[in-house]
Amino acid sequence: MLFNKIARKLFVRLGIEIQKVGNSIAKATLPKFANSPRNIVIELPRTIMSPDRIFLGDDVRLGPGSLLYPITHYPTRWMQHPAKKQPQQKFDPKITIGNRVTATSNLQLAAFDKITIEDDVLFASNINITGGLHGYENANVPYKYQKIFKVSPIIIKQGCWIGQNAVILPGVTIGELTIVGANSVVTKSIPDRCIAVGSPARVIKKWDKNIQQWVSVTTVSSPT
Repeated sequence: MLFNKIARKLFVRLGIEIQKVGNSIAKATLPKFANSPRNIVIELPRTIMSPDRIFLGDDVRLGPGSLLYPITHYPTRWMQHPAKKQPQQKFDPKITIGNRVTATSNLQLAAFDKITIEDDVLFASNINITGGLHGYENANVPYKYQKIFKVSPIIIKQGCWIGQNAVILPGVTIGELTIVGANSVVTKSIPDRCIAVGSPARVIKKWDKNIQQWVSVTTVSSPT
């Protein structure tokens, strides 16, 4: 019994030390971004492409599995048909992440235009934010070989909370201090201080500044 307790403590301690080493490696191997942010943690494993097009605020922490990808052209190598020439699309993407943004794990940002995340945004796990979609004009051609379309910027404003497994599509702006519920697919912009859920996401509550409470969208008081 005593041996088991000692062994358990040693394993816990070992796990903590391994985590510290991993964090040190993650910090030491960060690429050079477009600016010089302070106190950045992007845990391993991670995928960061075109870091010269990524701007980070201070005190950002992104959990393991992050993908930060400003896509400058399509098709990329792995999307190019081996035997057919595809027209090359060119893009001018930019990813901007504000101060004190946090993500639990698996935050995926794929920008063909601009993706802007303002200060103090909270992401849960498995969030997909994509600024363009694979084309599907021709059902006789694999979709990976068709043009990217609906390329549009995405903005997530200050203080938002984006729930587990959410998907945010091109052209969407999520208003300040808005909550997106777990498993939601956001296809249209959402105003400030709302709670939106579902697929497609719809607003179910708004913050009533007069009574300082969340209320159903059917009972929001009239502005004074």
